[in-house]
Amino acid sequence: MNQRRRVFSVFLIGMVWLASSPQLMSQTDRERYIETHKDMAIAEMRQYGIPASITLAQGILESGNGKSRLAVAARNHFGIKCHTDWDGERVYHDDDRADECFRKYDKVEDSFRDHSLFLADRGRYAFLFELAMDDYRAWAKGLQKAGYATNKKYADLLIRIIEDNRLYRFDEVSDRQLSDPHEIRRHAVGLRFIQAVKGDTWESLAAELDMSVDRLLKYNECSYDRGLLPGMFVFLQKKKRRSTRADYRVQEGDDMYLISQKMGIRLKYLYQRNDLAVGAQPAVGQLLNLR
Repeated sequence: MNQRRRVFSVFLIGMVWLASSPQLMSQTDRERYIETHKDMAIAEMRQYGIPASITLAQGILESGNGKSRLAVAARNHFGIKCHTDWDGERVYHDDDRADECFRKYDKVEDSFRDHSLFLADRGRYAFLFELAMDDYRAWAKGLQKAGYATNKKYADLLIRIIEDNRLYRFDEVSDRQLSDPHEIRRHAVGLRFIQAVKGDTWESLAAELDMSVDRLLKYNECSYDRGLLPGMFVFLQKKKRRSTRADYRVQEGDDMYLISQKMGIRLKYLYQRNDLAVGAQPAVGQLLNLR
């Protein structure tokens, strides 16, 4: 009987040790974090072009698997500080300096969306959106280069998290259809876009895409007074500085704006590459440089 009790006691001690092992607890927390937040990361990838693997890895690293003080008290999963453009709630926390200001969100979804906007709206991160969405290594190194964090091993840490947890598999999720007849497609330059149909307006597309009208207009370098033409490409992220094609021959009905939409290249760079004054239009048959 005593022998059985000793064996049972040893078994209980072993189970307690396993349950309290930091490594195992951390892994459990990480798996739970991934399962809980992967859909949010994929949704942000579809709308803003940031690899889901990168978003998840940053969330895991910056929030300590969702267990950090910022994540729990402020729903801030990406360590984003207040900066001068933040007018929302805030909390204060020691970081590089004592008592620094960090953004506070009502819900975790707001933190994920603000992370996307933080990268998409700041010029120093613009070069990241020239990268392929499945090149998580380049994205990780780019984030470090742009100064997202002060840790000199930041890129290595993100890559390790992605590869250890196979987060790259979430970058391979195919684009979904929003509603007929619109379907998110991939342009030759790597950007996500849809094509307008008769009856579309900037407001109706923005509502369908869960995106502000201003942001949709910004991505497409357009103003309210320019309507949508059937078949026109509408981009869901900022256009590129150059095309994958070397040139383009102007067709009947083209203008510089429509060409920039067809080729996924920003309008000002299209003008610059062809030494044309802003507002000038090319002749039918003219060969335009795209790179």
